[in-house]
Amino acid sequence: MSKVISILGSGQVAKSLSLGFLKHGYPVIMGTSHPDRLQAELKENLSAVKVATFAEAAKEGQIVVLAVKGLGAEAIFSEVKEHLSGKTVIDVTNPIAEAAPENGVLKFFTSLDESLLERLQKINPQAHLVKAFNSVGSHLMVNPDFGGLRPTMFICGDDPEAKREVSEILEAFSWEVEDIEIR
Repeated sequence: MSKVISILGSGQVAKSLSLGFLKHGYPVIMGTSHPDRLQAELKENLSAVKVATFAEAAKEGQIVVLAVKGLGAEAIFSEVKEHLSGKTVIDVTNPIAEAAPENGVLKFFTSLDESLLERLQKINPQAHLVKAFNSVGSHLMVNPDFGGLRPTMFICGDDPEAKREVSEILEAFSWEVEDIEIR
């Protein structure tokens, strides 16, 4: 049986990835701050998804996906950090600031000297973080159709086994994987 995937978040990205994981045979738990409300919302399309609190989902998941708004990522990661040590954590977040885009360019709350992934890694250095899925819209995350062309998904992280696990998922989701290794 496939590993249990816990997705922390309940927005469109979390829902798209949940459908994809279910399609590919993974059991899915979705973590949220309002489990009762989300359970009712998921009845129609995602009834196979187990709904739990962020902490319960992080504890049960064998692979954890952080799919929340970037501004809330550090707080939620801190809330569940004790359940993430030794686990692969797929970071789907982007550090988009609340400020309006300027000349069509999004603003970020991180600097060029430190990424959101690095901030999360400092919160729990024993979590095996891998950045993935953050460079495409949610409708393209699972088995995208580019007229027969196989698109490339970039990943980044420092744990070889975690990157292997994420690469297997991406390949099942019809992506070619390019590891952006830091040397």
